[in-house]
Amino acid sequence: MSEFKELVFSGVQPTGNLHLGNYLGALQKFVALQASHECIYCVVDLHSLTATLVHEDLAEQTRSITAAFLASGIDPRKHIVFNQSQVMQHAELAWIFNCVARIGWMNRMTQFKDKAGKDRENASLGLLAYPSLMAADILVYRATHVPVGDDQKQHLELTRDIAQKFNNDFSARIAQLGYGVETKVGEETVNGFFPLTEPLIEGPVTRVMSLRDGSKKMSKSDPSDLSRINLTDDADTISKKIKKAKTDPEALPSEVAGLEGRPEAQNLVGIYAALAGVARTDVLADFGGRQFSEFKPALAELAVEKLSPIADEMRRISADPGYIDGVLRDGALRAREKAEQTMKMVREIIGLIGD
Repeated sequence: MSEFKELVFSGVQPTGNLHLGNYLGALQKFVALQASHECIYCVVDLHSLTATLVHEDLAEQTRSITAAFLASGIDPRKHIVFNQSQVMQHAELAWIFNCVARIGWMNRMTQFKDKAGKDRENASLGLLAYPSLMAADILVYRATHVPVGDDQKQHLELTRDIAQKFNNDFSARIAQLGYGVETKVGEETVNGFFPLTEPLIEGPVTRVMSLRDGSKKMSKSDPSDLSRINLTDDADTISKKIKKAKTDPEALPSEVAGLEGRPEAQNLVGIYAALAGVARTDVLADFGGRQFSEFKPALAELAVEKLSPIADEMRRISADPGYIDGVLRDGALRAREKAEQTMKMVREIIGLIGD
């Protein structure tokens, strides 16, 4: 191999209902990337065990995320859609990466500190080590690009660190076996087995905030359902939530700079821009100087137009769990074949005796 083949990988945890932030921050981008890249999209059910081991509805949640993938426009025939636990090579490579990564790297992960809180000694080992599994998810396919939000950039940097350390630790063996790809790292050209995966961060909004508090990210764990628009919400519910969204008393500005210090206004304008596929400057050119009493109905109408068909399709797909399981099974077969190609070479590089 003279160069890494461009490949996009991303995964979504099956925990709670997907919402507008997930759609604009992830699913919408997943769909768009299909036109330009080979894509692998995964429901990362093993990751959902890190914080809570026992889930009464894990299988149902996995099917729900898959239904959202399909309803949003991801094509499981041209690309690959599967659930992580059906491809054992993810866990196998994660163990190898546990031995590559350093404890200090894991301790620096902001998300671990946030989720573990003050009771870090009582957090699961999985919660500490799950960035190794995330790195394995990506690198078992030698993926070159990952669409990520701001909160996952640190984990992708760790994935790059793990890849680089593996490449450095086994550089002689990689070269001896002829498995290396010449890769530029700064000014230096190295012979690496794993790519240094690049982030894909695009679009007018990368973070969608709560409809009740513009300083907090929209979250499926927020106790208030009015804080988010779920992908399963019907048209009336979407309209009601947008009309009840927190705002300030000022009119919308005519320039983007006027949104500074106005988190709720910034959030709603960003949502409109992302749904319409335009820049925030275009939104303010149309609505600058107008009150939220005029802007919110326009935003509600746009949101219903874009999201209602997805909700309807999700309900249709979810009514046939056998079809969803078939999609996941077919995707897992194809993913497993790709993952095993990588793992055969990894085992040989390390010196593990296999077939």
